[in-house]
Amino acid sequence: MTDVVVRDMRITECERVSEIRVRGWQSAYRGLMPQSFLDALSVPADAAHRRDRFARGDGSVVDLVAERDGHLLGWACHGPYRSDEPPTEDAELYALYVDPKRFGGGVGHALLQESLRLCTAARHRRMYLWVLKGNARARAFYERAGFRADGAEEPFEVDGVPVPEVRYVRELTG
Repeated sequence: MTDVVVRDMRITECERVSEIRVRGWQSAYRGLMPQSFLDALSVPADAAHRRDRFARGDGSVVDLVAERDGHLLGWACHGPYRSDEPPTEDAELYALYVDPKRFGGGVGHALLQESLRLCTAARHRRMYLWVLKGNARARAFYERAGFRADGAEEPFEVDGVPVPEVRYVRELTG
């Protein structure tokens, strides 16, 4: 949608971004993670953590927000690919969350397209992301955007419940 504006996040927006993130987890991961874990997520605690990370950032991580009519509706974060292997020229989409009341309105698409544009302009060869294996909605979203599962899986556990992640990749050059 053309009325969605994507821009750099400001530290003063950490509370709203945390609200979007926490509500996003509680909506997207319902039935995939223990409900007690999702219910215990705290916007104030997440915001404090987010402010600290934002203030200590070295510029390698890019936080973007999407707004419409001055209201923040989504958040995305990308940076260098995190791996135990030697550093590469690849990027990773660390997070993309949309206010659950705004699903399907183009907010996530706008955030993803701007992250892809910035990473391409920075000459990253690929963008990776990790998504919960059982999160069919997110997987379909990324597949529509040209990402493909590359076969890598990561064990992930929440309160003793396995919630494995799968890795997706998209070429950014050529």
